[in-house]
Amino acid sequence: MSKYSQYFNKCLVEVHYSIVRNMSQKEIAGRRETEQRLSTLNILFVIICSIIIFENLLVLIAVFRNKKFHSAMFFFIGNLAFSDLLAGSAYIANIFLSGPKTFRLVPVQWFIREGTTFIALAASVFSLLAIAIERYIAITKVKVYGSNKTCRMFLLIGACWVMSILLGGLPIFGWNCINNVVDCSSVLPLNSRYYILFVVTVFTVILMSIVILYVRIYLIVRTSQREATNSPAYALLKTVTIVLGVFIICWLPAFTILLLDTSCTIKECPILNNATIFFSITTMNSALNPLIYTLRSKDMRREFLRVLCCWGLFNCGRPSHRCMVPLRSSISMEHCTHKHEHQSIPIMQDCTSV
Repeated sequence: MSKYSQYFNKCLVEVHYSIVRNMSQKEIAGRRETEQRLSTLNILFVIICSIIIFENLLVLIAVFRNKKFHSAMFFFIGNLAFSDLLAGSAYIANIFLSGPKTFRLVPVQWFIREGTTFIALAASVFSLLAIAIERYIAITKVKVYGSNKTCRMFLLIGACWVMSILLGGLPIFGWNCINNVVDCSSVLPLNSRYYILFVVTVFTVILMSIVILYVRIYLIVRTSQREATNSPAYALLKTVTIVLGVFIICWLPAFTILLLDTSCTIKECPILNNATIFFSITTMNSALNPLIYTLRSKDMRREFLRVLCCWGLFNCGRPSHRCMVPLRSSISMEHCTHKHEHQSIPIMQDCTSV
């Protein structure tokens, strides 16, 4: 029987969980009949995910409304914020569709539930890679990309989402363990463990590439004069480096569990039963990114406050018709890039604040 013909089989999810996780029919029946109630931990994560959605929505509005942020770098940050917003929404959906409702899902619904989370994760990783590529090109002035930065920006952002959808959609496209239970993942019982290994390998290679790019950028900046370390360009570079470091710290436990899942069964590694706890830690990454922007960027802090004032959450003593008037633009990495467009070696010390 073709695996695609079983995508709407109402019993298949239950069968895979019972075999892969060694669950008896009595245990499954008990979970199916249990009324779904949100635990205290789930309620906490729903609140955290709601904060994630609010924070990243604030970033998107700030980037969209303020012309000062209409540069490639901030559009990439906005793209990262959108992927974090999607991640927060996917986490909430996952919480409400887990537990007893898992066994009421048909395989195609199960693949959509898990695939959306993988797409959001992939979009975050590819966004970080796009930011690193953009910064490297802007600083080194690689001529092969030409001068059309807008085209390059949209190509990179578009490629981020195309690759993310392809990577997260591979199981529903056919790379799963239906009709081959032996290869099933213990954490995600309908996904092939080889797919899990492939995803972790891809993410690891991308993150290593990002680290290499940032090391090269840092070395280029260090070769400039000392004043470069005080430029806004250098400050923004430090911000995105912190974002990368936080991503690795938050996702390292989940990556470790997924790697463990590819090498042993749930009998050999009982810790796989607690994989949900490790995946919950990853939600903090989507919540921390907007806080990093706020703490590291005075311009972003001002714009956040202006948006909150316009929403009536704060009283800033500013007329309502003036609350969204753009601020004076400060110098960003894009200014540094434009100013030294035709120089072979970037001299960043000339970029001073207004």
